[in-house]
Amino acid sequence: MRYLSATALIWILAAVLPVVAIVSLSLGTVSIPFQKIIETLVYAFSGNAEYSQINSIILDIRLPRLILVLLVGAVLASLGAVMQGLFRNPLADPSLIGVSGGASVGASIVIVFAGGAMLPPLAGLSLLAFGAFIGGVISTLIVYRVATSSLGTSVTTMLLAGIAIGAIAGAINSLLSYFSDNQMLRQISVWQMGNLGGANWLKVTIMGSISVVLLALLPSQAKALNALLLGESEARHLGIHVQKIKRKLIFLTALGVGASVALAGLIGFVGLVIPHMIRLLIGPDHRWLLPASALAGASLLIVADSIARVVVLPAELPTGILTALLGAPIFVALLHRQREEL
Repeated sequence: MRYLSATALIWILAAVLPVVAIVSLSLGTVSIPFQKIIETLVYAFSGNAEYSQINSIILDIRLPRLILVLLVGAVLASLGAVMQGLFRNPLADPSLIGVSGGASVGASIVIVFAGGAMLPPLAGLSLLAFGAFIGGVISTLIVYRVATSSLGTSVTTMLLAGIAIGAIAGAINSLLSYFSDNQMLRQISVWQMGNLGGANWLKVTIMGSISVVLLALLPSQAKALNALLLGESEARHLGIHVQKIKRKLIFLTALGVGASVALAGLIGFVGLVIPHMIRLLIGPDHRWLLPASALAGASLLIVADSIARVVVLPAELPTGILTALLGAPIFVALLHRQREEL
């Protein structure tokens, strides 16, 4: 296959991202001109923004949501590329290690037994987010423990354990839904569809802190991921500490996906479609695949969230529905194209 220049694609994606971001800020129940958005942002960053209804909509509602969407999209797409490299399978997804299923159970337990309680020290962060994060981390630890023996961590066993944990999580969620009242059932359903409507600056700060750590550390693992594509034995011969790399990548994936799911709900297909699509365009070299996936994932999720906000005005669709509607056809088209080229 003839690949596109990696640097060219990254420059294109870097140019597209601010454009879709500005367009996203302009869309909603209240349509705001681009010039007003740029003026408001310039004045805000210079510390001279005055209070007005439009400024409040941009700075207090749409901007934190936009940044949260951008961060979640970048993290999920990057971690999707990591998991596809670790499993040596272009159809792998960050949820394969059980984190999404565990987070879903944690969120459902909180909804059923604690309602929408807020964490006292952190006004604006619900107990639901905390429960989802803890659930995701616990499920990942279980999967890792099952797949690890004295001989190391088996990615095949990890995949099977992740599927088993996902099935168990689905059963527990169904049981909790069965005993829920109508309001609880609606909360569980909306959360599992992925909803970014509750974005605020506290969530942005938490997700931003985690994203900075992840997006700073992941590029340093590109060499190891490239070596793992050759096989674990070959990677060891190249001087890669395979078990240490696996442990680090699984921990970073659990951290990133757990935080994303906790703060934004279940967002599907971003971690599957984007890395696969970028790999078809520029090849499997993770030095370029990771940053390109981050940029493309951020842009795709911004587009999906923007459509979700305006397609059924004055209401809005959960973003997870749009990512599935956009991602699934693209993925099928990619698979069809790949099959024709074989």
